Amino acid sequence: MSASTTMRVFIPLTIRKRNGRPKIVPPADMVPDTGGVDPHVLKAVARAWSWRRKLESGAVSTLSDITEAEGVTPAFIRRTMKLAYLAPAVLEQILIARRSPSVSLKDMSAIAEQPWVVQKGIVFSAE
Repeated sequence: MSASTTMRVFIPLTIRKRNGRPKIVPPADMVPDTGGVDPHVLKAVARAWSWRRKLESGAVSTLSDITEAEGVTPAFIRRTMKLAYLAPAVLEQILIARRSPSVSLKDMSAIAEQPWVVQKGIVFSAE
């Protein structure tokens, strides 16, 4: 008699349509994961680096080109682009160590204008 080669995996979720789109709904008794970095922060940093690479490679020539291609406001582009110029120590803590910043995304954009040596202390100051 051979051992069974079938493995069953049960994932307790429900797929519901909201606004005409399917949405995965976790069980009501599931405790949300509070650890790690907010996915919005990761997405914003990734988006900023993508735009920076496009500018540096010559794929686009101005921020206005990105604004038209992405369909967002110029203010959003300018604010998000600043995240691509955060200190390497800050990016390492957020992207590799998955350490949550103690400031908002909007504040991180403003902090990106500070010298690199002070950014890490400001971004993770509350911890």
